[in-house]
Amino acid sequence: MTNKNILKKVGVASFIMMASVFASRVIGVFREMAIANFGGIKAGVDAYQIAFILPEILNHIVASGFLSITFIPIFAHYLSLNREDDGYKVFSIIMNGFGLLLLCFILITMIWAPKFVHIFAPGIQDPDTFALAVKMTRIIIPAQFFFFSGGLLMAIQFAKEKFFIPALAPLIYNLTIILGGLVLGPFMGMEGFAWGVLAGAFLGNFAVQIIGAKKLGARYYPILSFTHPDLIKYITLTLPLMIGLTMTFSTEILLKFFGSYLNEGSIAAMNYALRVMFVLVGLFGQAIGIASYPFMAKLAQRGDIFELNRLLNKTLKFIFLVIPFSVLFIVLSHEIVTILFQRGQFDAQATLITAGILPFFMVGAFAFSAQNMVSRGYYAIQNTLFPAIFTSLCVAVTLPLIFLFMKTMGAKGVALGLSLSVIIQAFVLFECWNRKSLNTEKKEVYLFFLKMIPISLIIGSILFITAFGLRNLIDHSTPLGSFTIACLVGIEFLSLFFVTGFMFKIQEILILYENIHNLKVTCKRLFPWTQNHK
Repeated sequence: MTNKNILKKVGVASFIMMASVFASRVIGVFREMAIANFGGIKAGVDAYQIAFILPEILNHIVASGFLSITFIPIFAHYLSLNREDDGYKVFSIIMNGFGLLLLCFILITMIWAPKFVHIFAPGIQDPDTFALAVKMTRIIIPAQFFFFSGGLLMAIQFAKEKFFIPALAPLIYNLTIILGGLVLGPFMGMEGFAWGVLAGAFLGNFAVQIIGAKKLGARYYPILSFTHPDLIKYITLTLPLMIGLTMTFSTEILLKFFGSYLNEGSIAAMNYALRVMFVLVGLFGQAIGIASYPFMAKLAQRGDIFELNRLLNKTLKFIFLVIPFSVLFIVLSHEIVTILFQRGQFDAQATLITAGILPFFMVGAFAFSAQNMVSRGYYAIQNTLFPAIFTSLCVAVTLPLIFLFMKTMGAKGVALGLSLSVIIQAFVLFECWNRKSLNTEKKEVYLFFLKMIPISLIIGSILFITAFGLRNLIDHSTPLGSFTIACLVGIEFLSLFFVTGFMFKIQEILILYENIHNLKVTCKRLFPWTQNHK
């Protein structure tokens, strides 16, 4: 398969995953809007966020989030040898062995939940907040079994280059959380959202994925074999990921750990800001990373490191387009938070606090996306040990930095410390990859990054002046006024963004423009009744 064909397939897969991630992030924002409307930035929302700490750690221990990364190369190897049935036996062995281990962990953590919550959120002093966090932790923990099982089922579909049904998982998950909060919230408070988490994990990540895998002929065998060579290989690949600290995982945990020492609502406010930032990370990092990885794994299987580097470099340059979008979010931080969250229990003061935190997370948005992509290069060549050790050391080294910023700047300092940590991590990890793989085209990636910085700053300066003027003319304290300002500034941004692409012949921006144009043409063909006919 030529590099051109691979890029074309990656483009199609990326479009599917970007559509899914975009829809998921939008629904995820609606989920946060529902939570904000119901709980604002008060103790109940803090307890709800704390309730995710133990499930996230448990998910990390069994490496549920890395199943596609570690299992795809193993399963793809059997597909390449036309030994698909043997691949399903390995799938069953991993499912059964790790599934039983996970069920044991779930039982233990449910029993000892109070002690674990105290360890990971030591700053919580209010007994009611602590009790609610423990209760919701016990509700959410069993969902990890469905994430693990569903992760394997999705990995089978990814290995066969099928992305649609896995793309439905986060959509169903988030919609069910919202439904749980709306239906059960009036009777159970924030606990209703916790029950929505459990139901969403079962439906979206497990039940629907069984259907998707069965359509591809997936088979399950009730077998156990702790000495199977591929199980040992899977453990060898996954163990570093189990004990390693990725930046996304660390951000979720450290935000709540340090936030537990701050004022009531600090965890909630930081979480709202983080979710807004992850909208961009999802679009530019997660979607492209998920779509590219199966192709990267195949190139690695063939030993074609040169083409692997070309694919990685190309995707990184697309990912750096997140920088000007981050600047847009920084300029419109107050308007974005007002539009999304200011209603119900989320008042103007909550908006002010959350909007003040958002820019410090947006600074690191490009690095969250890039670090995710570079790590997948290592995973493609089945080297999970180095990135696990490296990222863990980075997290450990930057803990004093985050603590210092927290003491001097509060919640804003925690956000800034986490952003600086991932920026350092992304660049050093990429440089290590370049030395290991002899990436001769790395200079183009750095030059593109350096080109996007001044372009983004110039665009940001123009947008800031425009926004400042509009705020003097329009009342931006209301959602309607903020929406008007955001639309006007957003239109100006898109104009400047694409004009810059044409002026400086930035290929990545031109391709993005072309894809948007093609999407419009496709929509006209699919939905002709939406067009005006004279």
